[in-house]
Amino acid sequence: MGDLHSGEKNPSTFKGPVRFSLTSTCNFSISTDSIEEMVVKVPYLRTCISLLWCLVLLSYGCAEWKIHPQNDVKSTTSAKCQERKGTLDISQREEDVGEPRVNQTNSHQPTEYEDKNQQFLDQALESYQESQRLWAEGNIEQALRALDQAYQLILQVKTEDGHKLLQQKEDLRFLISKRILEIYASRHTAVQGNHREIPLVMNSYVEKEIRYFQTVDKNFLLESYRRSGKYRPMILEQLEKAGLPDELSWLPLIESGFRVRALSRSRALGLWQFIPSTGYKFGLKRNRWIDERMDPEKSTLAAIAYLTELHQIFGDWTTVLAAYNCGEGAVLRVIKTQKVNYLDNFWDLYEKLPYETARFVPRFLAALHIINNPEKFGMMLGKPHKPLAFEEVTINKQVRLKDIAKGIGVSYEILTSLNPELRRQVTPNGRYTLKVPPGMGSRLLAKLKSIPRWKPPRGVYVYHRVKRGETLSHIARKYRTTVNAIARLNHIRRKDQIRVGQTLKIFSRR
Repeated sequence: MGDLHSGEKNPSTFKGPVRFSLTSTCNFSISTDSIEEMVVKVPYLRTCISLLWCLVLLSYGCAEWKIHPQNDVKSTTSAKCQERKGTLDISQREEDVGEPRVNQTNSHQPTEYEDKNQQFLDQALESYQESQRLWAEGNIEQALRALDQAYQLILQVKTEDGHKLLQQKEDLRFLISKRILEIYASRHTAVQGNHREIPLVMNSYVEKEIRYFQTVDKNFLLESYRRSGKYRPMILEQLEKAGLPDELSWLPLIESGFRVRALSRSRALGLWQFIPSTGYKFGLKRNRWIDERMDPEKSTLAAIAYLTELHQIFGDWTTVLAAYNCGEGAVLRVIKTQKVNYLDNFWDLYEKLPYETARFVPRFLAALHIINNPEKFGMMLGKPHKPLAFEEVTINKQVRLKDIAKGIGVSYEILTSLNPELRRQVTPNGRYTLKVPPGMGSRLLAKLKSIPRWKPPRGVYVYHRVKRGETLSHIARKYRTTVNAIARLNHIRRKDQIRVGQTLKIFSRR
């Protein structure tokens, strides 16, 4: 915390009390001179006093405060605290602080004394702005030091006799104190973490998941690793642009096994397993024709945005991974139940999370350990698949992928693998960017007119109540549709299990 007495004891530091007259029934006295002397020397006290000042302003937003020197009971300076709302217009405050207020009725050229005070205020504002940048980068300690420096500077500004710089000083004091309060508030739900590092912890939980990968889940790991070659180079490139750890490129291995059409019990879909609401929040479209949660590139950008937001909330990558799996709300609710100022590390939080979520983090770390050193764990990972190669072509015609594949002479399976976001293997009606194998873009444009336009089949939705002895195949023939179409529309996983009396929604072509 620092040397409180700076090498010497001086118990009589109070030169004169200051009375903050907040209400007619609330008065307390603190020594301004002694506070300013101590806070310059001791960063910890300086931070505490800043927090106290901000709490005073926030608690008594419209109260009048007055400073009374001990030897002169007459008020020498007074000001009204402006009304503070839940959010503060920082740009306006900074503008107010940066521009000196000129008395319109008695303007005069600033003196050397005033210029020096204004210089202190300008330097303090620069330090405050620097703290904002450092905090955004995750350098909390450096941000606090910049705020400490800003506070030291405004303490050097003299505003005796109602000097016109008083309001600027108090506005900036409020900004500094508010920022300190925000940083300390974030520490209630965040732990320190390097923005570019995921700690490769080895403990009993991780060792247990490694054993699973070596036995029960060995085939899953090997197949997922091979599939990763299709998408991981693209993911790495985007992570690098965003400044996130490269290890996050292996997150789809645990989430989906690098399968773009992977669907969970909670309706999470795609490489990064977005549920519809979260996907929509981060810009992934979903309509009758497309679901961008299955688009590798677009879902990767959405995942990076989500991970960045979570890291700003929690600061610790292991906690971020847990929140990514079950949602930040679930993790925050667990944190709020604790009786301490957040837990020192994720592994204290681990046992209080839902089992599936808690297991997700050690499983991810176990995969990293094996991938980084497969020989150590007796694994032969094999060679990853080659990255997907394609070129993009913009079309304005609704066509089936089967017709496109036939028209340009490519495999239908290749075309569907390049465009997994197309829910019905049909392009939308309107402008759409289609991915085709390299060298096929010009051929598609040349033959696009000869490829028949697809028209949605006409029909109506009907409801059928299952009778004894009926099967999905019987029902499908009756309504001129397919078993898969009925199963997909009614979320039937096992097609041999329908019950008597069950109501099915069916698209009929009658």
